Amino acid sequence: MAPVTPTEETAARPGADEDGSANGTAGRPAGPLAGVRVIDMATVVMGPYAAQILGDLGADVIKIESPNDTVRVGTLHRTPGMTPLNLNVNRNKRSVTLNLKDDTDRGHALELIGTADILITNMRIGALRRLGMDYDSLAAAHPHLVYAHAQGFRPDSDRAQLAAYDETVQAASGLLDLAQRAGDVGAPVVLPSIFADKVAALSIVYATLAALVHQRATGQGQHVEVPMVDTLLAFNLVEHLQGAIYEPPMGPTGFPLSMNKGHRARPTKDGLAMIIPYGPQNFRDLFAAAGRADLAADPRVNGEFIDSVRDGEALAELLETVTPELTTAEWMEVCTKHSIPVGPVLRLDEAPDDPYVREGHLMDVAEHPSEGAYRVVGVPLAFSATPASVRRHAPLPGQHTEEVLAELARAANPTTTTAPRSARSDDTEKEEQR
Repeated sequence: MAPVTPTEETAARPGADEDGSANGTAGRPAGPLAGVRVIDMATVVMGPYAAQILGDLGADVIKIESPNDTVRVGTLHRTPGMTPLNLNVNRNKRSVTLNLKDDTDRGHALELIGTADILITNMRIGALRRLGMDYDSLAAAHPHLVYAHAQGFRPDSDRAQLAAYDETVQAASGLLDLAQRAGDVGAPVVLPSIFADKVAALSIVYATLAALVHQRATGQGQHVEVPMVDTLLAFNLVEHLQGAIYEPPMGPTGFPLSMNKGHRARPTKDGLAMIIPYGPQNFRDLFAAAGRADLAADPRVNGEFIDSVRDGEALAELLETVTPELTTAEWMEVCTKHSIPVGPVLRLDEAPDDPYVREGHLMDVAEHPSEGAYRVVGVPLAFSATPASVRRHAPLPGQHTEEVLAELARAANPTTTTAPRSARSDDTEKEEQR
């Protein structure tokens, strides 16, 4: 991965950096989505994260926002509105502040949408209809538009009006049930990550790109609906449908290995390591390395496969009696030699100093125009011909309002020079947001 070197952009052309390049390094090819325009009219994490990924891939992303967006609210910031989460999900975007309840501002928003290939929003459908920004209204004027709408539940369901947050989506998708059944705590534990939002964001990305391919081939856009609960339930069922896939069921839901209560990191002589012997040979090699020939001869690890349902938890207990015999580094060497899946347990506070993270430029330090030095999460993808990149720092609220509206005015009347409009900061009602 190349080092992350975002620079303060100029208005030389949409998506360009100071040096006129598309990715901060003159002469390098633009990202694979160069020439694609995305309007980000979403709040919080799901929609903005999807738009950020499209921006990393080279798209010109314009964020229509209200200063009320909760992603800009928090105690950690150097400048109001520039929170850590905002710095992450709003990079590679230009920010335009518009009050969608104001006729003039709404007109500007509709003009911007008309210039776009993709619109991403998580506003409630009722609010979108009142604003004339629902799919049917926009498609009539802009049949090329890929319109991606995401909310917690399917809009045609009896749960459509329920507010959706990551925790409630995890619950409604069966994830908390799995955590309760698999864990040792006896309670349904929420994953310590904004998991549902991020899985749904990735689904928005692949769905809009598929629709974009269709648009490029036919000139026709379409409506893409991404319900969070449906998305996460489908995600969970890949492996966890298990015996219930048959009708009548041949067994319960839950992937046996994942549901094993001993499926966790192992204690070593000096810390923790994720050591996962999968097959009988893995177990025998591991026990032998720990000096336990008696365990290597155990009938449960000398068959054709490991019966995770019958023996998984008992074997996990045996593993924890032997893994403290070696250090983490020693286990890494042993497991690598014998092709046993192994990995060190990364402490996030120590991630910037981890050699793998450092060499991959996954947390490089950059200089933000208003925030100073900060760590930029690197793009975790590598393209041989059209590299993705971080070209723009996350903007201040409304930072590009005048610039973007001036572009609209020039496009509407190329012979007329218009005075820039002062950025407005009127709030969009909370009811319009997910």
